Amino acid sequence: MSDVRALLVGRHVELGDGPYLERLDVVHAPWEERLRAWLDRLPRWESRRTRAFLRATNALEENVRQHDDDALRTGLAVATRQMHREGFSDRALAPAFALIREASRRALGMRHHDVQLLAGRALLRGRLAEMATGEGKTLAATLAICTAAASGAAVHVVTVNDYLAERDAEQNRPLFTLLGLSAGVVLQDMDVAKRRENYACDITYVSNKELTFDYLKDCIALGEASRTQQHLRELAGGRHGELPILRGLHIAIIDEADSVLIDEASTPLIISETLPDDLDPAIYTQSIALAKALRAGIDYVVGAHRDIWLTLAGKQAIRHATAGYGGLWQSPLWRDEFVQKALSAVHSFQRDQHYIIAEDKVQIVDESTGRVMPDRTWERGLHQMIESKEGCEATGQRRTLAQVTYQRFFGRYLLLCGMTGTAQEVAPEVKRCYDLSVTRIPTHKPSRRQRLVDRICRTSGERWHEVARRATEVAAAGRPVLVGTRSVEASEQLSELLVRDAIAHTVLNARQDKSEAEAVAQASQPGRITVATNMAGRGTDIKLGPEVEQAGGLHVILTEFHESARTDRQLFGRCARQGDPGSIESIVSIDDELFRRFASGAGRWLMRALIQRNRQSHRSLRWWAAYLQGRAERHYRKQRTETMRRDAEWMRALGFVGKTRK
Repeated sequence: MSDVRALLVGRHVELGDGPYLERLDVVHAPWEERLRAWLDRLPRWESRRTRAFLRATNALEENVRQHDDDALRTGLAVATRQMHREGFSDRALAPAFALIREASRRALGMRHHDVQLLAGRALLRGRLAEMATGEGKTLAATLAICTAAASGAAVHVVTVNDYLAERDAEQNRPLFTLLGLSAGVVLQDMDVAKRRENYACDITYVSNKELTFDYLKDCIALGEASRTQQHLRELAGGRHGELPILRGLHIAIIDEADSVLIDEASTPLIISETLPDDLDPAIYTQSIALAKALRAGIDYVVGAHRDIWLTLAGKQAIRHATAGYGGLWQSPLWRDEFVQKALSAVHSFQRDQHYIIAEDKVQIVDESTGRVMPDRTWERGLHQMIESKEGCEATGQRRTLAQVTYQRFFGRYLLLCGMTGTAQEVAPEVKRCYDLSVTRIPTHKPSRRQRLVDRICRTSGERWHEVARRATEVAAAGRPVLVGTRSVEASEQLSELLVRDAIAHTVLNARQDKSEAEAVAQASQPGRITVATNMAGRGTDIKLGPEVEQAGGLHVILTEFHESARTDRQLFGRCARQGDPGSIESIVSIDDELFRRFASGAGRWLMRALIQRNRQSHRSLRWWAAYLQGRAERHYRKQRTETMRRDAEWMRALGFVGKTRK
């Protein structure tokens, strides 16, 4: 394999000496690089370079069409040799992109548009490309994927779940095959040998969680062995199990990058082992019973962000209630800890919203994606408290073996880049944490999305009746309707209303995630109503038929504003893609979580007063929701900052978690 360090021309990075090639730290750029970055920010300068790049690429198109398949592969090899001399320069990328575009036209029947060429170029410049939903991010990424893989780098295409990883790999496989590139997919239930085999391919599609955990497994298995030591082991016939799972952190191309790098970066990724629980199972049962007996506002108080604290009266109440229990209950510290954890389990974590019960186990639901995370558990006894609350068998306590934050892990790649439809809101944080600049890519066609007035209802029940009525009304006109809900519970509550009225529909949530592909495929049928959690918000492409376009396209109903406006925009982006028609509207309730957690009492009172006057719509609603979402984003940004601080303390305390920076 060619030395991928040659691709880092113009990039000043410090490389580690672990079991495989990865970056340790970024060296401050000299004045020449800072000047280049400053020039890149000048619109006129960058616009001139962009036009020159597109002209150079398009000028080669007719000539490339005369090549046979072998000539395409040979031409790409020549272009990558030039990259090993001067990096991913425009002069080297133009012929490579022209060849890949022609290969895509033959293998996939899809030709890259100019805006997709710009997105591929932005990726190989180490940027975060913001493309509007429906602009073909999956196809645009193949330009960077094929170019980087042909150069000899290990290319990891990172998605938010196994479904998208497998789907995108299979969709693009004919292109990779034509260019002589191998592609693998790493899925949740694969054994180590199969994982190693797929990571050995030129291109590997993998979810962010699987990739990070495989890295941690390498850290645990290989320790601080250097690449030289690892190579000597291989030459000496070392056991297969000693080989690393990954073959290096060369290039990562992250799909839905804001979801991976921001939304899921609030907690570190941890590999732990299950130990026998030293606590008597009766302690969990007793704690839950005590928590349910305590009085809100008197014995405990609930904070704005789901945190719960015992009052002095509450501590006295549990001291009297546990007087005859003995054991750890006689310790005030343990006693308060048990009951406080139980209060969180009872009041802060709700079934079918934060978790579901599947196979008689408590399985956490990712709030940002709506998908189940079967291998994740809450820490410090909280998971066992929730299991006791639900009558499930308690699992053992967990001991951390290794951990890493997304901020630290993805910073180890020699070249990190990504794509998303919603990046501008988090551009400063992405730059600060990952050194990724955002490049906005123009749309191929003007948007035809129509946003209708937002409406707010007095109660949650009133909202669901209005959503059911509105969805039925739009579907009757021959248009498909996608209703976005925030939780499994909400999707099933709406489904019950539709069933009661004998209205045909499909439900897509964490319970039905295995039928996701079929549900998405059917969502574009005329008159079809699909009720979905956030699973349908990212990465799904609902393709419309001619009759649906004539009827007005897909209609999307948002039933609850999320803490992040980006999540709302992702759901809205399911309609009116690539110039198609479509419409969106919001039908929410004053009781929704965003308003309860982040609105002041006066603000909620004012909205209730407005609802009394006119329940249909309020111009101020959209502004108010945006203001509250800004408050929520600041709150979660502080959480992510705290996660990074704790990770730094962990590094200092242990001296080695994964690999230490020099």
